[in-house]
Amino acid sequence: MKILLASSEVYPYSKTGGLADAVGALGKALAQAGHQVGIVTPLYRGIREAFPGLRRVDWNFDFPLGNQRINAELWALEPAPWLTIYFIHQSGYFDRDGIYGENGADYWDNGARFIFFSKCVTHLARYLPWQPEVINVNDWQTGLVPAMVLHQARTAGWANRPRVCLTIHNLAYQGWFPASAYALANLPADYFRAEGAEHFGKLNCLKAGIAFADILTTVSPRYAREITTQEFGESLDALLRKRQSALVGILNGVDYDEWNPSADPHLTAPYSAAALRGKVIAKAALQKELGLPVEPQTPLFGTITRLVEQKGVDIQIGALEEMLNAGIQFVLLGSGSADYERAWRKLAARFPQQAALRIGYHHALAHRIEAGCDFYLMPSRFEPCGLNQMYSLRYGTVPIVRRTGGLDDTVVDAIDNPALANGIKFSEYSAPVLARAIRKALVLYADAELLRHYQQNGMAADFSWSRVVGQYLTAFTNHI
Repeated sequence: MKILLASSEVYPYSKTGGLADAVGALGKALAQAGHQVGIVTPLYRGIREAFPGLRRVDWNFDFPLGNQRINAELWALEPAPWLTIYFIHQSGYFDRDGIYGENGADYWDNGARFIFFSKCVTHLARYLPWQPEVINVNDWQTGLVPAMVLHQARTAGWANRPRVCLTIHNLAYQGWFPASAYALANLPADYFRAEGAEHFGKLNCLKAGIAFADILTTVSPRYAREITTQEFGESLDALLRKRQSALVGILNGVDYDEWNPSADPHLTAPYSAAALRGKVIAKAALQKELGLPVEPQTPLFGTITRLVEQKGVDIQIGALEEMLNAGIQFVLLGSGSADYERAWRKLAARFPQQAALRIGYHHALAHRIEAGCDFYLMPSRFEPCGLNQMYSLRYGTVPIVRRTGGLDDTVVDAIDNPALANGIKFSEYSAPVLARAIRKALVLYADAELLRHYQQNGMAADFSWSRVVGQYLTAFTNHI
C-alpha cells in the first residue's frame, strides 16, 4: 500500500510529546513491512543542521491563504528503504524557536501556520508521482486536510482521490480559532457549518477532521470508547457517536530500537529480564546524577511528563506531600504550567534528600529515569494512550497508573490477572487514593520475589509497532 502520513511533529526531527514518537515509529514500521511511505512535516529551525542529508526537491508551493499568497519549498530525506520524509520549508511560519509557541504562550498565528501546512499536505497527496492511496493525518494541525481533499475531489477533478484517515492523539487539543480564520482555508462556506468545521461560532480544526475524514482512529481501544461519552468527549461526543462506525481504537506501539534496556546507549550498564544487575547500577547512577543519596534499599519513584492538569499533577503533588516522609525517593523530569512548576520546586526544596526535579526535557535523562526507577507514577485524569508506561514495562520499572484510556489497556493489576500482573492501578481521581497505590508499591518492593515477577511480566509484554501495522492496514482498507 502507498501511504502518506502528515504530522506537525515527527521524531527524531521534531518533538514536544508522544505524537512525534507515534508518527515516526508508525511510518518506519509500515516501511519495514514493505509499504511505500511518505511522512510530511514542517521544516523547523535546526533540522537541516542536525540532518545534513536533507536535499531540496524541485517543487514549490504557492497557495492563497485568505487574501494573500504564501510560498514554500519542499525538502526531503530518505532515512530507510520505502520511507521518505518530506519537509515543508516556509521560514516565516516554521523557522522559530518553538513548534507551537514560546514561554508558555501559543504563537498568535498558529491558525495560519497549520492551515497553510494542511494545504501543502493536500497538494503533495494529489501530485506526488507515487500517488498515495491513503492519507493519515494526525490531530488538529492537519484537521482541515479531509475537507480540502473532499473539496478538490468534488470540484477540481481529483478522480480516485485517496482515503483520508484522521488519527486523534488527544481530543482535548482541538485547534480553536476565530471564525474569521476559516477564510484562510479558501474553502466554500458549505464546510463551515454545525455539521462540519464550525463549533460554537468558531473554527474547530479537529472537528472538521472528524466530520470529513473517511476513517477515524484513536490511540487506544478504551479511549475510542471514552471519547463518545459526555465525560471524555470534550464537547465533540455527539459528533463522534454519529461517526462511531468509522471510529476504531488502535493502541500505540513502542519503538524497541529506541527503547531497549539491553542496547540503550544512554545507560552505563545495559540489562535484560534475565540479568537485572544493570538496573541496580542504573538506579545508583541516577541517584548520583540528580543529587539524591545513593541508597539501593530506598524505593525510587519517577515521572516524565508535561506539567498540565491532564497528567494528574495536582493529585501527584498531594500524594507525595504525604509519602515523601515514608522512606521513598522521587524524581521528576518535565515542564509546563508555571503554577505547577512552582509547586514542584517548593516540594523539592522541602524534601531535598527525597525529591529531585529537572524542569525541561532531556532525551537521554528520560532513558535513565526509565531505567533507574523502581516505580513510575502516571496518575492521569485522562490518557488517550500514554507511552511512558509502556517504556517503563520494558525497562522493568513497575507503573502505577489510573484506570483510564490506554493506561488501562496496557497495564495489568493483580486484581485483573495475578499471573500476568505488571503494575498497580487505581480508579478514583484523588490524592489519598494515589497515596494508597504508592503504599501498595512499598509492600510490593518489600517482596523481592513478587517484585521480580512484576518486572519480568512487564519486560515480556509486546507493544511493538510491527504488531500495530496490520491493525492500521485493516482500518485503512475496511473503513470507508
